[in-house]
Amino acid sequence: MAAQHQNTLTILRRPQVEARTGLARSTIYDRIKAGTFPAPISLGEKAVGWIESEIDAWLNARIQASRKAA
Repeated sequence: MAAQHQNTLTILRRPQVEARTGLARSTIYDRIKAGTFPAPISLGEKAVGWIESEIDAWLNARIQASRKAA
């Protein structure tokens, strides 16, 4: 019997995004406004979250850009 891959979608809340990126809340929202950071998704009337894979992709792009600049 073959194992099935289940794609799990993980949502990160703002404190988790701040911890993973090292960015402050104001910087995150400034970069969202500038179009240089993944936008959050609405989780409810007063709650948002970020898709983990989008944050990971953003971080990987920053790493690659820093390696090319060196």
